[in-house]
Amino acid sequence: MATFRASRLLLCSSTSSSSSSCCRREMTRATINMPKLINGGTLSLKLPRLTTRGLVEELELRNGYSNSNTTVLSNPPMISPNGSPSPKVSDSMVIAKLYAIMEAVADRVEMHKNIGEQRNNWNTLLLTSINAATLAAATMSGIAATAAAASVGAAAGAPIGALKLSSTFLYLAATGMMAIMNKIQPSQLAEEQRNAARLFKQLHGEIQTTISIGSPSINEVKDAMERVLALDKAYPLPLLGAMLDKFPATVEPAVWWPQKRQTRQTRGGLGGRNNGNGWDSNLEQEMRKIVGVLKRKDKADYLKLGEKALKLNKILAISSPLLSLLAAFGSVFLGSPSHGSWAAVFGVVAGALSSVVNTFEHGGQVGMVFEMYRSNAGFFRLMEESIESNLKEREVERRENGKLFEMKVALQLGRSLSELKDLAASSSSSIQDKASEDDQFASKIF
Repeated sequence: MATFRASRLLLCSSTSSSSSSCCRREMTRATINMPKLINGGTLSLKLPRLTTRGLVEELELRNGYSNSNTTVLSNPPMISPNGSPSPKVSDSMVIAKLYAIMEAVADRVEMHKNIGEQRNNWNTLLLTSINAATLAAATMSGIAATAAAASVGAAAGAPIGALKLSSTFLYLAATGMMAIMNKIQPSQLAEEQRNAARLFKQLHGEIQTTISIGSPSINEVKDAMERVLALDKAYPLPLLGAMLDKFPATVEPAVWWPQKRQTRQTRGGLGGRNNGNGWDSNLEQEMRKIVGVLKRKDKADYLKLGEKALKLNKILAISSPLLSLLAAFGSVFLGSPSHGSWAAVFGVVAGALSSVVNTFEHGGQVGMVFEMYRSNAGFFRLMEESIESNLKEREVERRENGKLFEMKVALQLGRSLSELKDLAASSSSSIQDKASEDDQFASKIF
């Protein structure tokens, strides 16, 4: 019995010693993984780098297994079948250049808008000032002529001389301001800046659309740069040295787009081929007929109207300062015994007529009307060149999509697609019958 207890005690002691050794080993293993204390009693923790793999994927990789569904965050560049990078992957530098051009275009929109408002204020202020000076001078001339006719003796000579001198100075000042105003045509300058602001805003929207669609290329950057420079040339901001001629010898449509190289002309068209990037022989014939209507009716009509407005503006620009100058000479001879009658007529009537002519020219904004006609003719010329450049392209894949292009032309002319086809059909019948007066204009907007 004692022997059994002794063996039992030995077994327990051996068991306890083995368990204590295991516990010591476990404790030792645990203390190895415990974080170390640094000065101040704070813990120094070194966290492992985070990975994008899940726990199960990490265990599989440690055990030698591979998972084909592992997610990779970094997208490699798309490679086309021929080994070159896909064109859908845009160069960051190209996008940065387009954004830089957009910023410049937005700045130009604000500049042209502000300068347009300023030059419209010029037109209003100069017109009011010149008319006030002219009417004041005419009133003084009339008072001086009346006083000279009713004066007795030399006592009235001083007031009459003061009125004559004041009237002459006012007429001469009004003549100089009229000459400057007729030279620069503030109403036409304001219309130029309004057109420039609208076109720059349109360019800004097109660049934004190009970036939003994606995959812009260096060609879009070059095209945007050329269009910005062409607009700067068509609608300059400074007056001295760069101002457009307000009285040109011939009326030409406004050109605000870069002149591209002419492509080789297609000899036989598409023939009977259909679905060639939306183009077919019927659509080509339709576009050719629309170009004919634009040249024959719309652009020609606005050029004729522009010539009439230019002639009228020339007559008015010469007449108003000439009448004011005659009134100044008349006011000088007021009260003269030999020239008193005609001096009074010139001093009063010519001054009043000068004010009327100046009001009709700048109050009616004849220069602005001429610029509007010139701009409308340029719009139709741009449409012609756009259609002809697509028709002259031999490879239809390099053209703009035919259906999309037809819709754009219809919208620019203010017509539906069915009305556009009817216009082409009516133009062919009017060409056969030249005496027909049913030939209609292509545009329903202007």
